[in-house]
Order: sequence, then structure tokens, then C-alpha cells
Amino acid sequence: MTDEESKREIVIPGEVIVKGSNYLPGEGTEKRGEEIIALRYGLTEENNKLVRIIPLSGTYQPRRGNVIIGKIQDIVFNGWLVDIDAPNSAFLSVAEFPRYINANDLVEHLDIGDVLVAKVQGVKRKGMELTVKGRGLGKLEEGMIIKVNPNKVPRIIGKEGSMVKLIKDESGANITVGQNGLIWLKGDTLDSELLAKKAIHFITERSFVSGLTEKVKEWFDKEKK
Repeated sequence: MTDEESKREIVIPGEVIVKGSNYLPGEGTEKRGEEIIALRYGLTEENNKLVRIIPLSGTYQPRRGNVIIGKIQDIVFNGWLVDIDAPNSAFLSVAEFPRYINANDLVEHLDIGDVLVAKVQGVKRKGMELTVKGRGLGKLEEGMIIKVNPNKVPRIIGKEGSMVKLIKDESGANITVGQNGLIWLKGDTLDSELLAKKAIHFITERSFVSGLTEKVKEWFDKEKK
């Protein structure tokens, strides 16, 4: 068990997480005197004296720079409307495509129902703007899409991508995790995709457990037998 994992605890609003003048309040917390107080229900995380809370429920809150997965919902004269399975609408402008596209040819590049991975370029009151300029962004071919609670995404990704790398290595499937809770899986076989899917569900059901990485390794060993 790592130090980072051992410090995770479930807290409720108003609960004192830690005491000490050297601690700093992060997301979902505030400092009162020398105490860091929880402002929401969730899982505590402390890293280099910065304390934050990972919510255990709720909807996706978009931020600039987030990588998300969505489905083309409609085509308009200057781009595409994208369904990202969130209260916010999303728009991909033709100007945010990596190469020049004639306005009459939008459907040839992205059609209604196509799935894509994009980055949040900007967030406005009524929606967000997307871009597919960048490595690893654009239309996703084949594979399967699964949905998880967006607040479980940090656990699926793991510290510095360690958990998602473990799933990739053990299942043999390519995985793209959207911050909006949609995850794309593509393996050489259906079995590899289904194994990755089961692993992700195993993690989401135990996202509050300490030492989760070791438990996932043990789970893979049993599944493969």
C-alpha cells in the first residue's frame, strides 16, 4: 500500500480532515484556523500537504484541457454538435479540426453517430467548445464505449496513469478514458475488450478501497486462470 492510498478516507461536509498550519486546502475543502474542513461528501486525498476531496457522486464538471469522449449529435454550417453525456452541450468548430475542411464536406469527416475523443478548449455558461487538434484526438473507430461515474475517473486512471496502464497491459486492449465518464475500449479480440470492461467495473465498485492497485493485480491473476 502506498502512502497516497493509505491516506484516503471517506468524509462528510463539515468534518475535520487534518489539523496543522502546514496543510493547504484543495478542491472540496477549506481552511479554518489550523483545520482543513470537508465541504462535500467524498474521498480525501493528500499530496505534498495539499488536501482535496474526490467526490463519490455527481455529474461531470467540464474544465479547459479535459479530454472527453462524445458522439456527434448534429451537423451545423460551421461544425458539429457533440453529445458528451453531460448537462452541458458541446460544440466542435470546423476551425478546430486538424486540417482544412470545406463547409460542404463536414459529413465526410464526422457524421451523426460517430464517436470521437476531443479536448475541452473553453467552457461557457451554456456549454463548451471542443478541439480535435492534438495527438490522440479525433474519430474513434470500432471498439466499445462504456460509461462510469465521472468522479470515478481519477481512480481508473490512477496516479500518473498507473492504473489504466495496468488494465492495458493485463487485458491487451487500448483504452481512452474521458473525464466525462465515457471510456473507449479497443482490443484485438472481443475477449480482451470484455476483460478490460470487467476490470474497470471492479475498480469503480471499490474506488474507496486502500491498496486498490494490488487488488486489481490479484483480480487479473484470478480472471486469467
